[in-house]
Amino acid sequence: MKRVMGAALCALLAGGIAHANAETKLTIATVNNGDMIRMQKLTDDFTSKNPDISLEWVTLEENTLRQRVTTDIATKGGQYDVMTIGTYEVPIWAEKGWLAPLDKLGSDYDVDDIMPAIRSAVSKDDALYAAPFYGESSMMMYRKDLFDAAGIKIDGRLTWDQTLEIAKKLHKPDEGVYGICLRGKAGWGENMALITTMGNAYGARLFDEKWNPTFDSAEWKAALDMYTNILGNYGPPGATSNGFNENLSLFNSGKCGMWIDATVAASFVTNPKESKVADKVGFTEAPCAATCTGANWLWAWNLGIPMGSQKVEAAQKFIAWATSKNYLELVASKEGWANVPPGTRMSLYQNPKYLEAAPFADETLLAIDSADPINSTMQPKPYVGVQFAAIPEFQGIGTTVGQQFSAALAGQMTVDQALAAAQSGTDRTMRKAGYY
Repeated sequence: MKRVMGAALCALLAGGIAHANAETKLTIATVNNGDMIRMQKLTDDFTSKNPDISLEWVTLEENTLRQRVTTDIATKGGQYDVMTIGTYEVPIWAEKGWLAPLDKLGSDYDVDDIMPAIRSAVSKDDALYAAPFYGESSMMMYRKDLFDAAGIKIDGRLTWDQTLEIAKKLHKPDEGVYGICLRGKAGWGENMALITTMGNAYGARLFDEKWNPTFDSAEWKAALDMYTNILGNYGPPGATSNGFNENLSLFNSGKCGMWIDATVAASFVTNPKESKVADKVGFTEAPCAATCTGANWLWAWNLGIPMGSQKVEAAQKFIAWATSKNYLELVASKEGWANVPPGTRMSLYQNPKYLEAAPFADETLLAIDSADPINSTMQPKPYVGVQFAAIPEFQGIGTTVGQQFSAALAGQMTVDQALAAAQSGTDRTMRKAGYY
């Protein structure tokens, strides 16, 4: 009897020890952008403080990431414990009950330090449903040495017409320099992020007040004419394959006279470890046209937890670590203050060490502060969002329209044909969804 009890006790103790040492594995889906790659290299700091939690990374190209996480959360697939999602998805998914509220990030997390525009985009009823890892708007990065050599001086905010003339002067493909680099890769978060802000600048909008699509307007015609002209004639060959990462590589290798894209790129193009032109880069606002309203986008990559996850406590610990002020200090200690994830915390832009190290800080803050998701078009609109419409249907609409606009850039259809296809396809989607 004693021997049986002893064996049972040993088994119980062994089970208890095994349970105490049990490891919680978090599977994290993220985008293959530089700041996320850097975070993966620094996670020893997290796991050393949380030895009971291990991390498995699924790192994907931007369009693929969006498809995978959307499918997984909509079908309750449960593949991921932490998802990298944008300001488009968060309010829609929170409304559907697909995201767990982040209510245990720790007493020292300081939610009030998150920039108001970014915080409101990831909140519902004052509760965070994702935590911003970095925030961004868009701006122009340009080669000061090439501008000086061509006698070009920037006096105030450029228009797209002025940008076109500069691109013509800088375009010297025989010397390996293209006048301008822009997103050409199809996708609602790739080429459409840029083209929609161009549309805003020309006075266009995605939908009128009654949710009718407006791609058949003169404003959209002017915007797409400019896009296909400037990138098709003065950009790199094969531009339809270039998204953020491809253009970053081109710029850092000295092949772009100008590049209009995410403000988060600034730390990479000025990093001498990554950029051949690090000491030659200038920054200014994204171009205007008929208006400057909505001419630069607003975005954040955020970390969220799918509702129904069995690992919410561990996931919140990781999110708190990755999006905290302490994480910024960690990156600064390893990579320098210029390379910390930007655009989420107000305290960063009050930090003299950062302001001294980051020549792009003021332009980044100006761009983010000027991007208004509510008032981003000249004419009234029914949707929230600068470069997207925060409705479930937009992901499909933006993907399809992005493909049509990419085809126009490639010369596979005319601008008029691309706009007509965008109009009819979007009208069909909105009618089917019951908007009118």
